[in-house]
Amino acid sequence: MSRQTNKLSATAVRMAKPRAKAFKMADGGGLYLEVSTSGSKYWRMKYRHAGKEKRLAIGVYPDISLVAAREARDAAKRQLAQGIDPSTAKRIARQQGEQDAANTFMAVAAEWLEKVHQHDVVPAHYQRNKRRLERDAFPVIGKRPLSEITPPELLACLRRIEERGHIETAHRVKTLCGQVFRYGISTGRVERDPTPDLRGALRPHKAKHYAAVTDPKEVVGLLRAIEGYGGQPVTIAALKLAPLVFTRPGELRQALWSDIDLEEATWTFNASKTGQAHVVPLPSQAVGILRDLYGLTGRAEYVFPGIRSSKRPMSNNTIKAALDRMGFKGEMTAHGFRAMARTILAERLNYPEHYIEQQLAHAVKDSNGRAYNRTSHLEQRREMLQSWADYLDALRTGADNVVPIRENKAAIE
Repeated sequence: MSRQTNKLSATAVRMAKPRAKAFKMADGGGLYLEVSTSGSKYWRMKYRHAGKEKRLAIGVYPDISLVAAREARDAAKRQLAQGIDPSTAKRIARQQGEQDAANTFMAVAAEWLEKVHQHDVVPAHYQRNKRRLERDAFPVIGKRPLSEITPPELLACLRRIEERGHIETAHRVKTLCGQVFRYGISTGRVERDPTPDLRGALRPHKAKHYAAVTDPKEVVGLLRAIEGYGGQPVTIAALKLAPLVFTRPGELRQALWSDIDLEEATWTFNASKTGQAHVVPLPSQAVGILRDLYGLTGRAEYVFPGIRSSKRPMSNNTIKAALDRMGFKGEMTAHGFRAMARTILAERLNYPEHYIEQQLAHAVKDSNGRAYNRTSHLEQRREMLQSWADYLDALRTGADNVVPIRENKAAIE
């Protein structure tokens, strides 16, 4: 004759009050409610497995109701009938849940960002990629175990970005996801990267080139417009310096006085794309502009401080807005000074490409595949920038030697 079960009522469980000593209220089938002296109530189940008496912790009342506790008891009984220890099964399930939580796309991506990515790229690039994952990937696949994410599921995530019209971002997020999966492979969380299966599945991204004036005849008009511009003195100085040094716009507007040595005519900083130290040899014209500007902003941290606060750099839209006001909207951008220099230095002044690429702070390697250091060809680049500055002066003033051609390109290599 089987023992009576379901002896308790929901009212009896709810009304149970603490006593001087903890006590148990049996429901049958091994299930009981343990009431502590503080009034806390715990569901437990007594059972025997492999000849030993054991206890299974089911949960706390009222989080676990009487009905739910009985369902847990019945499930444990079925496990016992199959020779399974309920406590062991529960521990394994908990461990598996913890492992699954540690192996979600979000968890693995966060680990990769912290342990790998932030050490590989400059801070600004790291923050951009972190925001891309947080905004576009985590809400869709973030809680999914890495090993369960299929190519169609990943594609659906990327399609959401495409549908917003952000084709380039979709491709960038796909690349980031691939890096996360490959990190997951190396750390044993997943066996393969599904992103190669999506090759050709996204709409192609057509790269947009920054508008730039590269014809010397048009450069004349640009330089003369800058010379006659009637804006803020700091903006005028930045406009005049931009074509001479052709650094990235962010590097120029965030230039620090502490990085500039006017006596040695050098500007040293960490390139924003590579994170490597980069030296810009300053032509005499650039030194003159900076000496004049020092009297105005030399006490500030930034060479080109913002209008509203000297503790912040110039706005990233200041130079573009000035170029637009001068009539070059759609024809020239702050970044366009780099394309202008690259084109004319190579095609008109015949300087070696690796000198130009080094000066642009691109990752240039020598014939043995080694990256050039920051001072490589420094004197050659100094001569190149001085010739470039003289050439721009000649264009602006209309001098006769406006197109100096280097006769022997090999001789300067």
